[in-house]
Amino acid sequence: MFGEILPRSFYDRDVIVVAQELLGKIVVRRSRNGLCLGSIVETEAYLAIGDSASHSFRGQTKRNASMFGPPGYAYVYSIHSRYCMNAVTQGRGQASAVLIRAIQPLAGLAFMQRRRGTHRVLELCRGPARLCEALDVDRRLDGWDMCCPARLWIANEDPPNTCDHTITTSSRIGVTSAEDAQLRFFIDGSPFVSGLKRLHRTKPRPAN
Repeated sequence: MFGEILPRSFYDRDVIVVAQELLGKIVVRRSRNGLCLGSIVETEAYLAIGDSASHSFRGQTKRNASMFGPPGYAYVYSIHSRYCMNAVTQGRGQASAVLIRAIQPLAGLAFMQRRRGTHRVLELCRGPARLCEALDVDRRLDGWDMCCPARLWIANEDPPNTCDHTITTSSRIGVTSAEDAQLRFFIDGSPFVSGLKRLHRTKPRPAN
């Protein structure tokens, strides 16, 4: 169901490219309960320069330090007593990241359902805070090296999906600045996407 872990070189690239190419990759969370897996269906890019919606826009703080690298590490932040998970991209100090907004659950559903308090599979990981709750991701995993297959990592799909999927682009959800930036990407037609408003354009992209 999942193959090789994504290498650091995958993340050490332009954040917009990484945000799109993460679609279809597999998030793997290993805890004492066992493994939970999900296929990424929705992401958002947060830029290192000129992005007033990015947590790094006003510089480095104790809260956002993980966002400044190295690439391939997790940046987990809290919001309203819940958590959101990002994959740090580009070189150390550039402070760009991809928010993982939604995944399609593939394995470990019983664990996810218990943590979320619902049996509705569509509602388990639809949105970044729900996703983190389902996978038991919190600030303890902030700064975790996702190139290390121990507690949290992202891998290629195995066997790889040979079908093309269409990536749809829209403005990001829930931001109060840089609201028109077309930096949200999701797999067109997936019922596991967190929201379908403010669509901008679609473009075909081969699945990896």
